[in-house]
Amino acid sequence: MSTGSAVSTTYLELSQEGGGAHKFYEVTVDGHVVTVRYGRIGAAGQLQTTTFPTAEKAQAAAAKKVGEKVRKGYASAVPGQRAPRPVTRRQVISAPSTARAVAPVLWRFRTGSSAFGIHVDDERCWVGNQAGDVYTLDHDGGVLARFSLPDGVKCLVADDFWIYAGCDDGRVYDLSSKLPFAAYDIAADVDIFWLDIHEAILNVSDRAGRLTVIDHEDEHQWARRSQGEHAWMVRADDRAVYHGHTRGVTAYAPDGGGELWHTPTRGAVLFGWQEDHTVYAGTTHHVVQRLSKATGAIQATYTCDNSVYSCATSPGGRFVFAGDASSSVYCFDQHGTRLWKLGTGGGSALSMQYHDERLYLVTTDGSLVCVDASEAAISAAQQGTVPVARDVKLAAALPTYAPATAATAVATVAQAPTGAVVVECVQESGRLRVHVVSEGYDSSWNVQFPHAIRQPGARYVVDALHAAAGGFYRVRGDIRRLL
Repeated sequence: MSTGSAVSTTYLELSQEGGGAHKFYEVTVDGHVVTVRYGRIGAAGQLQTTTFPTAEKAQAAAAKKVGEKVRKGYASAVPGQRAPRPVTRRQVISAPSTARAVAPVLWRFRTGSSAFGIHVDDERCWVGNQAGDVYTLDHDGGVLARFSLPDGVKCLVADDFWIYAGCDDGRVYDLSSKLPFAAYDIAADVDIFWLDIHEAILNVSDRAGRLTVIDHEDEHQWARRSQGEHAWMVRADDRAVYHGHTRGVTAYAPDGGGELWHTPTRGAVLFGWQEDHTVYAGTTHHVVQRLSKATGAIQATYTCDNSVYSCATSPGGRFVFAGDASSSVYCFDQHGTRLWKLGTGGGSALSMQYHDERLYLVTTDGSLVCVDASEAAISAAQQGTVPVARDVKLAAALPTYAPATAATAVATVAQAPTGAVVVECVQESGRLRVHVVSEGYDSSWNVQFPHAIRQPGARYVVDALHAAAGGFYRVRGDIRRLL
């Protein structure tokens, strides 16, 4: 412990061989205030600050925290001496397309770095890249805003109208408000490959082939080790969590009660998609396979000419789309008949989504590509007639938003605007929870709220709260500190 001007800091690390823990825990005492910083070694980590009535109680609380960590195997260390554990970044090979014709690309937005994350809804398109940038665009390609996250974006997932970005720093950021925040902090020994969120329950698949399930309060629920490794697929619904890996697809009960079924696939799973009654797995052996959610039975196989990096469907699974390692995109009917194969015009599609007769791709060259997937446009493309793709440019004054941290200046207000909702941070069973103060809400329910800006006794104003399954509220809109 190093001391100076009444400020003392204890820094600990826990680093295990292989794929075990690799994390730090730091406690600083400054008079009556105890600040805890923790996270993956080499990362900035999360902050928690607590104020005590006296300096003696602050010292006692800090000593208790340090003692608990030491008993768990943490040891004194020097910050910066131990290197961060490498994060797996998907290494892909992208060859030129062998298709004779190019897809009818309407517009293309180059993000500047390889892109994996995509989400498209009725209002906008989202793309996230390896540089940690997430851009939102309208359906005509106009760039609306940029979110600057601390590390590479693994994937973008939606849960109702909440949008989340899973990043290489081990966090999942809620992008639903102007001020993004870390909604989940995944264990330091989990090397994230893919994520899905269903009714605020986070499902994480990783390099080791594990499935980890975390609730809305960022608390671990359960985990399972699959038969395979490199789990690039996880999808969830009320019925099950569907986990794709090198040995196939496994379905688990949502409550962790056990395995429901396991189906070997033709090759290792590289991507997954779901509809109401089926899941789709794209594999290394050039196929997409459709599986029954109820039984795991393979119902159809869609054959491509190279490893399948991504897949998607039109509503109800009427059409099935796939992107392969040779920069080609395919369309099949629901039974498996190939309708067309076209080149992307620039890189292999690492993720894709269909929306309103358009197919949106994110590619190895870092582009978000909008393809006209209407019957007329595809027919013309097969005959060699395609529109001139428009290159989307960034606006000169693009709004940019960074995540909330303890040091972020959250806007303050003297009173809550009409229609706004007031919430309060309270200590509860040793944890800092957030409850609703405004009338009309169940005050016993917790609120999913940024951990980084929680302060004991502090009150905040939010635009709206929405009740979610499981007895908690989610924030909708901006967050401001109430003076």
